[in-house]
Amino acid sequence: MVENTIAATHAVVTLDVALPGIIWGWMITLNMWAKSIGTGVIMVGFYLLYRHKKEDMPNLRWLMPLISFIALNVFLLFTLLDLHQPLRMVNIFLHPNWTSAITVGAWMASLYTGLITLMAYIGAMDQFPDFRRHCPVSKAARTNSAIYEKIFPFVVFLAIPVTLYTAIIMAESSARDLWQAPTEMMQMLLAAFLAGSATLIFISDQWSVNARRELSFILALSVFLGFMMYMGEYFFSFKSAEAEATLKFVHAGGEYNGQFWFAMIVGFVIPFFLSISTMKSDNKVILKFTALIALVGLYLAKDVWLKIPQMLPLS
Repeated sequence: MVENTIAATHAVVTLDVALPGIIWGWMITLNMWAKSIGTGVIMVGFYLLYRHKKEDMPNLRWLMPLISFIALNVFLLFTLLDLHQPLRMVNIFLHPNWTSAITVGAWMASLYTGLITLMAYIGAMDQFPDFRRHCPVSKAARTNSAIYEKIFPFVVFLAIPVTLYTAIIMAESSARDLWQAPTEMMQMLLAAFLAGSATLIFISDQWSVNARRELSFILALSVFLGFMMYMGEYFFSFKSAEAEATLKFVHAGGEYNGQFWFAMIVGFVIPFFLSISTMKSDNKVILKFTALIALVGLYLAKDVWLKIPQMLPLS
């Protein structure tokens, strides 16, 4: 609104008015959830290939980059759809501002997606001989295993900042004390391991028992640490009055109290105990059910944590 005008210069002094409602909604939640899957399957898959023989996980080398490719494109699609001027995104590449976390993240995510595409292509050639015979590739490119092994470490290296840079963007938001960079970065990393291990469980039927036990352990550890992070924020948030006021939306009687605790119980507490049990029993049905509810709970928890800081007026 107009506060006053200066007649001599025709200058207009205005006051900022807080935007009502939630600006970052379900699209950004889905964006972060898909990114956790796209980066998590690579980090968890790399660990599994380091710990076990590839023969113990016969479909991992090609399904892992394929799943990551699909999830990353969902992430990029909803990022683009959420922009008010999507065509302006090209300026990130034509006129980059390297002091911006968005610019750096966009370049890293694009490079990461390109390398993942190459890995998925090589993995498909390695998995399906008929596909390899009919692909118009050079003789050098058919030495797929060597190329795959060389680019894999770079992809894992990129997966870490790609999954973390959103936390930097959120921490840069003014008057959003709940989105502090250290805690958000840890939550993003744990979400990637949770989503990655949960997603890989769905393709682990042909894997060895020891490989599935490793997945169960990673999932159990991820949900336990993730739950502890949320509980630390919930019970011991003395950073500022703004953070405490934000958390009232999930405390008893708060608007998001039901969704928050549903996410904690279904997505973190129950999967922890079920994951521990499947490490001993190797029950594939229970393991897949555990992975499913963990992914659902992760989405709901991210949705709550994204929305509640926006419900406080900035003025």
